[in-house]
Amino acid sequence: MRGRADDRAPVTRRVRLASPTTAVVLAAVTVLLMAADVPLQSQIQSLSLSSAWELAFVVPFTLVGTVVARREPHNPMGWLLLAVSLVAVLSGVASDYAVFVYQYGHRGWPLGPLAVFLDTFNIATGLLILPLVILLFPDGRVGPRWKWPLRGYFLILATYCAARVSIALAALQRRTPVWGGGGVVGANHPSGSAAWTAVIKPIVFPYLLAFTIAVVARLVLGYRASAGDRRQQLKWLGAGAATSVLSVVAAAFASAAPTAVWVVIIFGWAALPLSIGVSILKYRLYEIDRLVSRTLSYAILTALLAGTFIGLIALTTNTLALSGRVGVAASTLAAAALFNPLRIRIQRLVDRRFNRTRYNAEATVAAFTSRLRDAVEIEAIRTDLLDAVNRAVEPSHASVWIRG
Repeated sequence: MRGRADDRAPVTRRVRLASPTTAVVLAAVTVLLMAADVPLQSQIQSLSLSSAWELAFVVPFTLVGTVVARREPHNPMGWLLLAVSLVAVLSGVASDYAVFVYQYGHRGWPLGPLAVFLDTFNIATGLLILPLVILLFPDGRVGPRWKWPLRGYFLILATYCAARVSIALAALQRRTPVWGGGGVVGANHPSGSAAWTAVIKPIVFPYLLAFTIAVVARLVLGYRASAGDRRQQLKWLGAGAATSVLSVVAAAFASAAPTAVWVVIIFGWAALPLSIGVSILKYRLYEIDRLVSRTLSYAILTALLAGTFIGLIALTTNTLALSGRVGVAASTLAAAALFNPLRIRIQRLVDRRFNRTRYNAEATVAAFTSRLRDAVEIEAIRTDLLDAVNRAVEPSHASVWIRG
């Protein structure tokens, strides 16, 4: 009887929100929204090359967030990265749809008011999640001292969302709540029922800035006290964040730059999510020293060669009064002759500071080579060779077999 009762018992299944399937669904929704935005932009005549630059922000966050959330579903990092991309895409699609409905005479289409609400949450709203991503890096845990700052952060974030909703409600009272080029009417200069949002603006953004600075300071102090994998993870995060910040600064001054420059800037934007993914999944974690040293050395080398090339052209054509072709040819030959010596010298200087493993290995091999010239005993050479190998490459085991 007991067995029959158990057989008749209803079977309950627990639905886990933090599951690999959920990560794939969120990524698929993000991709579908990006695809749906293309015909929308063509209808409102806003499809341009600038739309492709937005993909450089969204795609890396979506890919890395999906991989991390599938591999480590209990780690909030992957879900936060997915949230950054989803919020950015959702606000962009909503902005284009609101313009399509209210500016192009399609008021009969559904979800117009919802599009206005979502339009107020632009790509900057997704960026407001990034301080939380950096704070919870890499395992989603923080100490008890961050309890109140986190509560303040969530309170400020909720206040910001309430302000955006209030702006959308005020805009929906107008006949045309959005501008022709996108954006909610009154978002920059709120009035009426949304006038209170202008009062909290001087509070929200200074707190978020202070919170971000405190998070970065926490990482810097944690890096100084870290070792092993944790130190390498923080190196990856720091390198990715620095590259992304430099790319944003470069984008601000490169509005008329050629396409090749913008390609480099786009890859720089993707550095932050990619570095987060590498450091969390610990994929080729210890390659960061080599990447940093190579990047710095070739950047310095390029700058020096470009300066040398330009300086020699000015010298040969203006001071020495040579023809333009002769000056360019002489400058090219001089820059080519300087390439390899400068590369070796710069690489050694950079490795001494940013890639100590390679620098120490080269120093160990050089010292062993100098001692080998004066060595005559086989046993001494064997012992010295094993010591040099252990210090240079740090193998788990090393032995030398000498055949007589």
